[in-house]
Amino acid sequence: MFAALSAAALTALTMFSPVGYHDDVPPPTGKITIDVATVNGSGCPAGTAAIAVSPDNTSFTVSYSDYLAKVGPGADPTAFRKNCQLNLIVNIPQGFTYGIASADYRGFAHLEPGATGLEKASYYFQGMSETGRFQTPFSGPLSDNWQVTDSTEIGAIVYKPCGEQRNFNINTELRVDAGTSDPSKTSFMSMDSTDGNIDTTYHFQWKECPKP
Repeated sequence: MFAALSAAALTALTMFSPVGYHDDVPPPTGKITIDVATVNGSGCPAGTAAIAVSPDNTSFTVSYSDYLAKVGPGADPTAFRKNCQLNLIVNIPQGFTYGIASADYRGFAHLEPGATGLEKASYYFQGMSETGRFQTPFSGPLSDNWQVTDSTEIGAIVYKPCGEQRNFNINTELRVDAGTSDPSKTSFMSMDSTDGNIDTTYHFQWKECPKP
């Protein structure tokens, strides 16, 4: 469905998971809900980001409808960079905790020859320093769907501390640089698509908390 770009380069800040958790377990069967505490950023104006949990509790998706960075004739001088900061309250069944094993980012890019793009993402639990940071560059000429998967090794996943309510923060960013491209042409990157069916997917990794 989407064209994966082999030119993607990935960097990550190593993360460490706290001790005291049981072995990996299947997703809990209880209901999981996600509430948005705050949403800020030029890439997600009010009412343009939506969140849904998968029926099998293995992931959740964030859908954007106005997340586009661009340069070229008529583009606002600040439009070359768009970002979105989400602060989420993830409500999960008692006895479990979670981390994020991987995240899939998708969108569409049109980069003229000589232009470049950049997708950046990070996420962390409120009040914790362990943060996953990833970035992927793109180069023109390019006019296609793009997809990036950021993965963390199982042993490096950061989990929300058991018994604590810590909001989950997601920061994303798109940048476009005209570079040596024709100044009369427009280049852009979006984290949505023309048909609106593009979701950013975050895959849960579950742990069972120690019993009191």
